[in-house]
Amino acid sequence: MSKKEIEIYPEIENYRKLMDWVNEKFKDNVAYKYKENREDKNSKVIEKTYGTVVKDVRALATCFLKRGWKGKRVAIIGSNRYEWVVPYFATLSSGLIAAPMDKLLPDVEIESIVTRAEIDIVVFESKYLDIFKKIKKSKDNNVKTIICMDDVDDKEVEKLTDLLEEGRKLVKKGDKSYDDVEIDRNEMSIMLFTSGTTSQSKIVMLSQANILGNIWGYQNHFKMLPTDTVLSILPIHHTFESSITIMYGFYSGATIAFCDGLRHIADNLKEYEISVFVAVPLLLETMYKKILKGIDTQGKTKLVNTMIKVSNGLRKCHIDIRRKLFKQVIDQMGGKLRMVLYGGAKLDRATTIGYENFGIISIQGYGLTETSPVLTAESEDRHNPGSAGFALDTVELKIYEPDKDGVGEVLAKGPNVFLGYYHDEEKTNDAFVDGWFRTGDYGYIENGWLWLTGRKNDIIVLKNGKNVYPEEIETLINRLSYVKESMVYSRDDSETDTLLAAKIVYDPEEMERVFPGKDKSEYHDLIFDAIKEINKDLSSFKHVKKIEITDEPMEKTTTQKIKRYIEKKKIK
Repeated sequence: MSKKEIEIYPEIENYRKLMDWVNEKFKDNVAYKYKENREDKNSKVIEKTYGTVVKDVRALATCFLKRGWKGKRVAIIGSNRYEWVVPYFATLSSGLIAAPMDKLLPDVEIESIVTRAEIDIVVFESKYLDIFKKIKKSKDNNVKTIICMDDVDDKEVEKLTDLLEEGRKLVKKGDKSYDDVEIDRNEMSIMLFTSGTTSQSKIVMLSQANILGNIWGYQNHFKMLPTDTVLSILPIHHTFESSITIMYGFYSGATIAFCDGLRHIADNLKEYEISVFVAVPLLLETMYKKILKGIDTQGKTKLVNTMIKVSNGLRKCHIDIRRKLFKQVIDQMGGKLRMVLYGGAKLDRATTIGYENFGIISIQGYGLTETSPVLTAESEDRHNPGSAGFALDTVELKIYEPDKDGVGEVLAKGPNVFLGYYHDEEKTNDAFVDGWFRTGDYGYIENGWLWLTGRKNDIIVLKNGKNVYPEEIETLINRLSYVKESMVYSRDDSETDTLLAAKIVYDPEEMERVFPGKDKSEYHDLIFDAIKEINKDLSSFKHVKKIEITDEPMEKTTTQKIKRYIEKKKIK
């Protein structure tokens, strides 16, 4: 389909009107599909059409309104599932405030967030039953109603199915309260809790204008189609998954398939015939390494490299046979995959080019929770591997106080920039300079393309005044096939010397393959030899002088970013 044939959809005013839009445009399309029992590979697949989703949302929203909950704050916590999506849409289309929560939060953090955000109602999976019963009994918070997504026999708990049925009966009797809802798209409607690589979480306030305006802007970069099936695998509470997969997929009329779990990705790609995959770089790099390993094991590396050269030569003559030439590779990823969208960190340039060589469009996006989230992205026909893409049409970017190389903090402006941090005027003020949002990321802009060099808080300042961006070196280390992940940090050996060190997580199976017959006690020196080779291509002040190796994964956020502050504490 050419770009001229692709319909550009209008910007939607609010979530209430979003329901009207999809019901009119995609009523009979399948909106969601998932297994009735995720633990059973042969379980029946449930399908929900857009028309069904809108009816369920209307029913639940009507129930909320009839109970007098308009304006109340609703926390939602659980896995990627249909029973998460319906309360989320019902909350936002009926004038309530949604507060998605990380399903991996410890109980103490759940209690803290519920109290700080002044939550009134909680919708949750049965695994959280005990903690929310405890919270409801406490006098330290506002929680009055707790609703379980699952069928539980407990008088203290409301069941989501009962509320849906209550709402259906109200609608059947002619209750029109849902139709009469008026929503201010510029008021706080969503509360998100940051969980980055630093220990302090903040409550981000977003409006419906922030989210829906951002989604409308994606279309000139990448287009989801009503014929696409998108795999939902990233944590649903996170703004990246929520905005790209759940919201943009819904707005576009695509089918969202809920993944059975990380270990089932390969099966789900095939079973659901996934055409669009939204992921984080770590996951895509792991998949790509497995593909290369398979090619190498079959002794076909040289042949595949030759085929890539031939294919790329033909592409210059506007002949594209990649998907036919590399059908076997694409079949390993389900056979239908046409586009991967990723963000949260930089994807290794070689991996990006690798997917493109096989005929799969790969698009890097960049943004933050505070920017709803996307600021920049590549597009389907404009690529610059290694960059963070170019700004959405509605976004302005500039570099603050650039150094001699043009590197400085990235500032942003646009309708997608958040309203502020809840009950924290000081942090809100600190987040802006002259009306521009301070991203906390360093980088430079070249011919419209944004290049990121690292997080402001992660930059290593050496005693000679030089700046080192750890991600640059980590990208090179992570290219080693037996390296799962790495973290570069500074280590002071004296008052006059700062050494760079690296913590490296290796893959035992791949180490055995690359270094057959070698004892585990030799792994440190073998890996360090490879690091010394990497050092040769770097300025001397960027050389890694010490390494620590392990096969134990590092602690990460739910979007797979290394929690540097925790790992550094362990090292100390």
